[in-house]
Amino acid sequence: MNDEDISDDLNIPGMNLDTKYSKVPLMNSNSGEVQRGLDKTKKDLDKLKGFILKKFPFTQALSILPAQAVPGFVKEKEIPVEAEKLLQLYMVVPEKNFKEIPKIKKEVIDEIEKSKQKIWLQVKTPVDIFGNCLDSRFELTDAIGLSYPIYDDGFLGALRVAGIHKSLVLQRFEKYVVSYVIAGSLVRGEAKETSDVDVFIVINDTDVKRMPRLELKERLRGQIYQMVAEATSLAGVKNKLEPQIYLLTDFWESVKDAHPVIFTFIRDGIPLYDRGTFMPWKALLQMGKLKPSPEAIDVFMKTADKTNKMVERRLLDAMIDVYYGVLTPSQALIMLNGSPAPTHKETPRIMEEIFVKKEKMLKKSDLGVLTKAVKCFKTYEHDLKYTISGKEVDQLVKDAEVYVKRLKDLRKQIEKKAQERTIEQVYKEIFEILEAIFKKKSVLALIKEFEDKLVKKGKFTSKHLQILKEIVNAKKEFQKGKLDSHKVDNSRKNATILINDLLDYTQRCELVNIEKERVRIKYKDKDKDKYAELLNTGEESFLFLGNQIMKVTDKIYNSNMKEVSSKLEKVKPKKELKINSRVFEILKNQLGEFEILI
Repeated sequence: MNDEDISDDLNIPGMNLDTKYSKVPLMNSNSGEVQRGLDKTKKDLDKLKGFILKKFPFTQALSILPAQAVPGFVKEKEIPVEAEKLLQLYMVVPEKNFKEIPKIKKEVIDEIEKSKQKIWLQVKTPVDIFGNCLDSRFELTDAIGLSYPIYDDGFLGALRVAGIHKSLVLQRFEKYVVSYVIAGSLVRGEAKETSDVDVFIVINDTDVKRMPRLELKERLRGQIYQMVAEATSLAGVKNKLEPQIYLLTDFWESVKDAHPVIFTFIRDGIPLYDRGTFMPWKALLQMGKLKPSPEAIDVFMKTADKTNKMVERRLLDAMIDVYYGVLTPSQALIMLNGSPAPTHKETPRIMEEIFVKKEKMLKKSDLGVLTKAVKCFKTYEHDLKYTISGKEVDQLVKDAEVYVKRLKDLRKQIEKKAQERTIEQVYKEIFEILEAIFKKKSVLALIKEFEDKLVKKGKFTSKHLQILKEIVNAKKEFQKGKLDSHKVDNSRKNATILINDLLDYTQRCELVNIEKERVRIKYKDKDKDKYAELLNTGEESFLFLGNQIMKVTDKIYNSNMKEVSSKLEKVKPKKELKINSRVFEILKNQLGEFEILI
């Protein structure tokens, strides 16, 4: 992306729009054809709908998939090929009723057979639908949102307006949209006809020079918000779309600072469109790789110090200020303790589980103001007429002051435990790797082995040996209470260098062993020489044939890289390659005559 392109699309003259998304795929784009088909079976469909809603009143949606979208479901094996020409009835039920789906399908199919309609039934939960997005099958979710509704409690409408708005945004800014993500009640499967639809749009601004970033964001916000009314009108729903616009650089800044809102968004959000950015964030968060910096913890803790000034505002504003004053530092300390940032509803429960029950650093009574503040805020969120008395606010403020002071003491306790865990963890990781290389021995023996067999032979440097000895000394000093946070942090950084280099060394050794298990094969296909590879993992062999991966045991099966990787992790070094002769018989049946290349 360059600054001239995005400036032009923001009504700075000079460039034509990309027309890829110039037409929004509405649910009624072939409404004449769909309506004619529905008119023939309207009575039976109404009767079927009545049966389903009476029998299963928890049903969230019933709709007919667009005919033009059905091949996509067939391709993704959501619908069998033989059912492609049938009317596709899509039924959505809450996730809590997931175990009832087999029973639901049986009873509904029995009813369909009674009416002799040519209908294929799918019963899914919102988790199934959003699973398509997590697998980058965005077109399936789009088709579901744009399906012809027979019954909808608000879920389809919310999904539809988000899908249409996404198309409008991509029509205008496709080159710059990094991710379009939905969150809130729609993702939780709780959307109603009047529910707000929360969407987050991340725009790439990394190469913009012709205008200030704040001006860029405001221009984007203005145009994207204008599309909300158009999308709502096209979707024909009451749901209010609530877009949040982020520049990519701002978003990364929030991720770096470990902002709880952003962590919650990444954790719970579902991408309707993603160019390989949001899903890596989500994966890193699930792996625990997105962690707050000490500076970020300081930022969150300082918000509590402003509480006294905030309470001078109106009573409701004061209640909200107290709420954030106790909630945000609580979330910060949960993250500092090593857990992901919780939602505001979960925070009191998780604080109790970690610091009262598990760590025994707090008493349950210490959390009283946090629980009360969250309860007040939740009531305020769902009741616009909610009021709070000055006496209650005064008590909240007093309790909050005590609570925040206790949190500051708690932070010191957590940091001390964190330092202890850091030293113990890096020490344990380093010597576990050394034991994997040299077998289990004493600490001194492992250091001697590392020096003699790796450092003196040039595979590692004297700096690596120095780091190893420093880690051992750091653990001893910490046990004596002589190690400060600065030395702990230096030890952690140096240990990371050594651990990474040790892992690289072990992986190189493993790679050499794996290569010994690989055999190249030459065979004929239509009188042309073709090549394949056979990888032996001990339990079974894998044949790599073009883009295909097949597992060879007693016969041949389709496989994938996930299964191959799983087996390779268990491969142990062998002095010689052994392959069952039955494997070669199966390969001959599959490939015909072949040669083994050495």
